[in-house]
Amino acid sequence: MTVRHMTHTAYLFPGQGSQTVGMGQTLAEAYAIARDTFAEADAILGFALSALCFEGPAETLTETHNAQPALLTTSIAALRALQTARPDLPPPCCVAGHSLGEYSALVATGALSFADAVRLTHVRGELMAQAGAAHPGGMAAILRLEDDQVAVLCAQAAAESGDVVQPANYNAPGQVVISGGPAGIAAAVALAKAVGGRAIPLAVSIAAHSALMAPITANFAAHLAATPFTTPRFPVIGNVQAAPLATAAEIRQELVAQLTAPVCWTASVAYMAQAGATRFIEIGPGNVLTGLVKRIDGNVKTANVATAEEIEAFTSNEYT
Repeated sequence: MTVRHMTHTAYLFPGQGSQTVGMGQTLAEAYAIARDTFAEADAILGFALSALCFEGPAETLTETHNAQPALLTTSIAALRALQTARPDLPPPCCVAGHSLGEYSALVATGALSFADAVRLTHVRGELMAQAGAAHPGGMAAILRLEDDQVAVLCAQAAAESGDVVQPANYNAPGQVVISGGPAGIAAAVALAKAVGGRAIPLAVSIAAHSALMAPITANFAAHLAATPFTTPRFPVIGNVQAAPLATAAEIRQELVAQLTAPVCWTASVAYMAQAGATRFIEIGPGNVLTGLVKRIDGNVKTANVATAEEIEAFTSNEYT
């Protein structure tokens, strides 16, 4: 039994934006456990989330209240399929998820049941959409600037515009996503360009991880309070503090804070690498996190598990 193989491996789970029509379909065709995972989500939500993942349409899949449980379900289906194909794999040394992906990470650690995670992510998406409708906002990627520079220019832009704008995702060196109201974003983008940065507006109408999500925090906290959480079986690195979440209380506090606080992804990956992770496996659709990890630490190894083909490739290799 190759227990030593995964002891330096971290699992990563993608967040919103990684969804794509067709995701999870090969998993469901190849693995009964994956089919059962999608069927469970369909039953919990009362509609065919699986059909939306497999067939689209893309516009409906991308809606926040659909995309969030869809990504969670596909990621957990991939995890369960991997565990079925390789029952000898020991637990990872640690796990993390980017924003929404943190819910997948919590399921992977046993701290949150899959059923409760489906419900929470659906509610989270609905509440975020409501906040976005009440206070429309946007997001933009700022490239080529240091994290501290972006934080300072956001503060300056907020003061000048009188609007909300703040760092939302510290994704990798030279890549920070900002979030806020239209005037705040426009002011920050102009300031970033003036000092040599590059700005890419993102196709979203919700200012995630910003103060514009504050109106929904109390409502969502009530849902979290009614949801059972247990101590994670292995470390889950939270987005807000880039440190392990050890207790149910810490998890609930993190998931509320995460709505308005930035995702400290660079620091999270650095923490896992310093803790001994030398390989990072992105489990779920896309390879966004794999790319970010390579930019954060060029010495670690990476792999993706999102399709039946990738699981077959994964299980045919030795991971030492």
